[in-house]
Amino acid sequence: MKPIEKNEIYEHLSQFLKNKGIDMKGGTYTQRIQKGCSLLTDAVNLTQQGMERGKTEIDKRFDQMRQVIHEKTAPKPPPRAPAAEPPPVQSKTGAASATPPKAQARTKRRTRSRKTGTRSGRKK
Repeated sequence: MKPIEKNEIYEHLSQFLKNKGIDMKGGTYTQRIQKGCSLLTDAVNLTQQGMERGKTEIDKRFDQMRQVIHEKTAPKPPPRAPAAEPPPVQSKTGAASATPPKAQARTKRRTRSRKTGTRSGRKK
């Protein structure tokens, strides 16, 4: 909206009253009416500026809120693929084994006998 000129309201009021048959001649009452119209013009212009500023600020805050909502509700990216497992180690026979050779040797030494409950392969 365009700002209102300083004497615009007073001129419109004077024209309106003239059309109704009331002529405003110079005097103290016309000066006071003119001052009142000037204050009204200032109030209207300041209100327009404040409303424009408020609208801009509200739009800015809405954009921030929309961005936050978008970030919170956006689909999450797929999880990264885990590191590839090392290929199985080939044994002497050529067959692939699921456990590395050191683990196989360790498990062979620590097996327990079912009958006695003692470890095999060790001297007492």
